[in-house]
Amino acid sequence: MENDSFYEKVYWVVRQIPAGRVTSYGAIAEFLGTKGSSRMVGYAMGNSFKIFPPVPAHRVVNRIGLLTGKHRFGSADLMQQLLESEGVLIEDDQVQNFKSLFWDPAQELEF
Repeated sequence: MENDSFYEKVYWVVRQIPAGRVTSYGAIAEFLGTKGSSRMVGYAMGNSFKIFPPVPAHRVVNRIGLLTGKHRFGSADLMQQLLESEGVLIEDDQVQNFKSLFWDPAQELEF
């Protein structure tokens, strides 16, 4: 994965997130050794909808569990619907029990 583009590295990490779990833009950036580039992770997520194999972008939220990327899904409620279909509870655009559902790539993956 050394020669892959930043976006491809982001997509690889996001594909590892288990259903029913979430991570943050910042956690992905830090795992990739680019702490402080969470916005770039967000840009990657915004471009992920045309990528194959599919990228479960709905599992990436901001650092406090807010669905800040929901406007990228084409429907205002689609991100929430996808998360809820995996058993994640959402209230006021925020993941409930965020800390217990948080998936940290630094603890779960080897790079």
